[in-house]
Amino acid sequence: MAYQKLTTRAENYSQWYNELVVKADLAEQSAVRGCMVIKPYGYAIWERMQAELDRMFKETGHQNAYFPLLIPKSFLCREAEHVEGFAKECAVVTHYRLKNDPAGKGVIVDPDAKLEEELIVRPTSETIIWSTYKNWISSYRDLPILCNQWANVMRWEMRTRLFLRTAEFLWQEGHTAHATREEALEEATRMLNVYADFAERFMAIPVIKGVKSANERFAGAIETFCIEALMQDGKALQAGTSHFLGQNFAKAFDVTFLNKENKQEYVWATSWGVSTRLMGALIMTHSDDDGLVLPPHLAPYQVVIVPIFKKPEQLQEILSKLDPVIAQLKQMGIRIKLDTNDQQTPGWKFAEYELKGVPVRLAMGARDMENGTIEVFRRDTNTKETLPLEGIAEHIQALLENIQQTIFQKALDRRTAYTRTVDTYEEFKEEIKKGGFLLCHWDGTPETEEKIKAETKATIRCIPFDGDKTPGKCMVTGKPSAQRVVFAIAY
Repeated sequence: MAYQKLTTRAENYSQWYNELVVKADLAEQSAVRGCMVIKPYGYAIWERMQAELDRMFKETGHQNAYFPLLIPKSFLCREAEHVEGFAKECAVVTHYRLKNDPAGKGVIVDPDAKLEEELIVRPTSETIIWSTYKNWISSYRDLPILCNQWANVMRWEMRTRLFLRTAEFLWQEGHTAHATREEALEEATRMLNVYADFAERFMAIPVIKGVKSANERFAGAIETFCIEALMQDGKALQAGTSHFLGQNFAKAFDVTFLNKENKQEYVWATSWGVSTRLMGALIMTHSDDDGLVLPPHLAPYQVVIVPIFKKPEQLQEILSKLDPVIAQLKQMGIRIKLDTNDQQTPGWKFAEYELKGVPVRLAMGARDMENGTIEVFRRDTNTKETLPLEGIAEHIQALLENIQQTIFQKALDRRTAYTRTVDTYEEFKEEIKKGGFLLCHWDGTPETEEKIKAETKATIRCIPFDGDKTPGKCMVTGKPSAQRVVFAIAY
């Protein structure tokens, strides 16, 4: 119930998150271990994300397609790093039929229905897509191919948390094919910038753009670019990745093309994706002890209107005052919910919509109706004011943009406060316990990176594009370092 208070963030941040996801009707655990049910309100937020991202993808020339859920096991064997990276997370289909148990105990797997080759439930689709692209590409005239698919994937997880880490999750995965290395690198960078733009303009989450270290790179990629966000508890969350795959998958699946010089050449590739993990990022960046705080650009409804009435005729009088306002807000493209339900009290409704993070709440009772006023509540600051009904639609339109900018700035200020420069390993060990982004020199070796992770649980989140490029000495080994990198403990 909405009136049940959440565990506070200060008491137990992890429990606060888990309670909020369930109580705000975003998702719940399913009958399948490690998998979740995304409830209508949670899915409505995901649909808003999908809609904006899909529009941005299509503006950059991409088209949606769909590829099979099941991948022949032999495909995963063709790219050595790729299979090594995903082997421990794969769900495997071995049979294609059930039959009644002769002992009368339900159904059993029919031993005569064993597949000649096992099929893998896709953990990601590079292999099945590049086996397909081989049929699509023969000449430079067939390039580039700019495909995206909205799909589900399966990565077997032992310890799960709703949205952040589940065995099955929803995502989009772009897979593109190019004639030159330069085009593919440009594509990978372009899509990273699309993700960063989406995160900041729509999710109101500031992100750092950079490249992953070799240890953190996607299995089978030459380079992995990423956007990194910082949550309220000081932990990092990888919010999106874009991979320059080079010619690795083209070579694995023998995808060649006749170039302009009439020579056969392997195709250059990228892949890039974001997932329902963004829902976790949204919750943990903005929400408070009263519930969700949603950015207006992604809220399923941006304004909820609650008439306060005792009798049906009183409701009709209030609605006669509100109808022109509702029509004007809708004309402005503002998403509205009008709550005339007489089964709950106004107080219950207020708590419910605060829990669900609706950016603006409007309430009108008998006194407001007489005075020609309306109560306006903004969720990001939990403040309210009584304003004249005249001109309220324009005020709400401006208020929604103000809320969007305010929550972004709040998140940016928090990240700034949580970002520190550290020069010694002893200081690092103490500072990392406090959370946040630590900017440090690193000697560029996997061995040093693994030592830091083993001793502190911190990882290199990225080598930032716009970071401090001043050379220095590695905080661990004292060896030369080209620039500072971003360390954090991550989800």
